Amino acid sequence: MRSLPEPTGIPDHRSPDRYLLWLARRSWPSLAWAGTAAGGFSVCLILVSTALGAAVDSGFAGGGAEEPLRWSAVLAGLAAAGAVLVVLAHRANCFNWYTSAYRTVQVVTERSVRLGPTLTRRLPSGEVVAVGTDDIDRVGDLYESSSGLPGALISISVISALMLASHVTFGLIVLVSVPLILVGMVPLLRVFSHRQEHHRDRQAELTTRSTDLVAGLRVLRGVGGERAVGDRYTAESQRVRAAGVRVGWADAALQSVRELLPGLLLVGIVWYGARLALTGEISVGQLVAFYGYTGGLATAVRQLMRGASAYVSARVAAARVVRVLRLAHDHPDPEHPAADPAAPCDLRDPASGVTVTAQRTTGVVCPDPTDATAIAERLGRYRDGTGDGTDAILVERATGRAVRLRDLPRDRVRERILVATNSAHLFSGRLRDELSPDGGLCDDALARVVRAANSDDIVRQSPAGFDAVLTERGREYSGGQQQRLRLARALALDPEILVLVDPASAVDAHSEAAIAEALPAERAGRTTALVTTSPLLLDRTDHVQFVEGGRVVAQGGHRELLDAVPRYAETVLRTVTTGGNR
Repeated sequence: MRSLPEPTGIPDHRSPDRYLLWLARRSWPSLAWAGTAAGGFSVCLILVSTALGAAVDSGFAGGGAEEPLRWSAVLAGLAAAGAVLVVLAHRANCFNWYTSAYRTVQVVTERSVRLGPTLTRRLPSGEVVAVGTDDIDRVGDLYESSSGLPGALISISVISALMLASHVTFGLIVLVSVPLILVGMVPLLRVFSHRQEHHRDRQAELTTRSTDLVAGLRVLRGVGGERAVGDRYTAESQRVRAAGVRVGWADAALQSVRELLPGLLLVGIVWYGARLALTGEISVGQLVAFYGYTGGLATAVRQLMRGASAYVSARVAAARVVRVLRLAHDHPDPEHPAADPAAPCDLRDPASGVTVTAQRTTGVVCPDPTDATAIAERLGRYRDGTGDGTDAILVERATGRAVRLRDLPRDRVRERILVATNSAHLFSGRLRDELSPDGGLCDDALARVVRAANSDDIVRQSPAGFDAVLTERGREYSGGQQQRLRLARALALDPEILVLVDPASAVDAHSEAAIAEALPAERAGRTTALVTTSPLLLDRTDHVQFVEGGRVVAQGGHRELLDAVPRYAETVLRTVTTGGNR
């Protein structure tokens, strides 16, 4: 028994064909075994026809009672060998489907994780969803049917050799007709490929539309836009249906050709063989064998045609996979990374003048939410500066050495700096796994961060506790409960530098006060930035910086700024009446 998934390796994404070839190289032992088993099965079927022909001829020649028994034993042995080989080939084909399909899932998922927000900015969500649903099936189907290619080629080669040995004309007919049949398929394959590409594009657009519709349904109902959006969705669905029908017509034409051309070849060979038998040029046994050869030949040609169709579908799917794998990150890793500054470090944003002091809690107040978003993104390197001297930097407290975030490996930046916003998703699964994805926290540690986020009531509401199962995005919880769970998750990760953006904007005043009380103790000795306008949270910070017009215009203690900066007081005090039981 082999365990899946297997290690992925580095995919070749230079072209769809190179990607498919890379998959084949990764699984070549299994592909070779499947092809060998399928080829052996084909040879068994051909030899059954040969044995039947020989048995008929021996019976006509008066070989006695022993001849039928001997040929029966031969046929039984071939049938038993074929039965074993077909099982082995089927098992190998299934394994090939799983390895190719799930290796594709792995490489796309790994790339998506590394791209992060870059992926959704560069590709519509429907395109990504379609890769993980429809495209992996098409890729898997190619390698599942790949054993048919060597089986078909072996069948055609053996049948041609046997026919040439018995009658030269028969062998030549096979050698000439099979390539002509395959060439005749090429125009239909091109039409099929183009229509599949068009249908696949329309499917991705419709999936994107549906995900947007579901996500924004509440808003649409509030503004009365359900009917208009529903009508657009219906129209796009009809376009997808029409494209699917065109693909169906092309596929039906291919299937018709797969049956028609081998059928015509079968009729021609049977007719010609019967004439030769009547004139005595071949024996009756040879005619019987030729009938079997012709059936095997027709099957082999159909397998080649099905393989060509599977390749066309897989190539269209691989083009979408390659499109994801080719995407470059908005914030690439440096070619020559700088040495990682030693902790503790200050985190500075020269573009705004904000400094998050090491091992302290710093408040950042922005009247304009756009400024708050830009600062948080620069501090986490989700956005680079606009020019020299405007990139966020880490500054060693011990030496004063400054290193730009863009000069450090992106993964290292993510390890040291966590930016927690309210757009982060809650994933389906156990609450325990959501709060501690690596499973590194015990129940006591989980309980501590849950209390700090004032979300222990959420844990208690389910008898399963930390083993309670969340639905997608935690939809069973209110907005305030989701926000508290996101805060608990951020605290559980315990990063060196934590940037919290409005961590209590959706909770009631009681919960906000509890979070403000517990947060400093939970983050004691660590570096924390609170990008917020909540006076309850700001009152617990060590230092506050007030940003207006994209620059720090005042800083000091929260209460000092309330007295000294009217604009600051106006910004934070008007939030006192916001919130509610959400």
